[in-house]
Amino acid sequence: MSPKKKTIVLRCPTCKTIVTAADEDFPFCSDRCRKIDLGKWASGAYKISSPILDPDVLEDLESERRPSSDED
Repeated sequence: MSPKKKTIVLRCPTCKTIVTAADEDFPFCSDRCRKIDLGKWASGAYKISSPILDPDVLEDLESERRPSSDED
């Protein structure tokens, strides 16, 4: 007896249509929904809400915010 493969089934993040991993545009149901999602990222509709915890990145951000004394 051969083991059964599990089929991954999700809902399209844009229109909520059921899609499977075998679908061509997975995890989206169509190229249209993929482009709508990309447009939302490009326009800034989606944001990553977790704070930055990397000390090096925080240090770089702080140095960008401080006015430079060389520009007098």
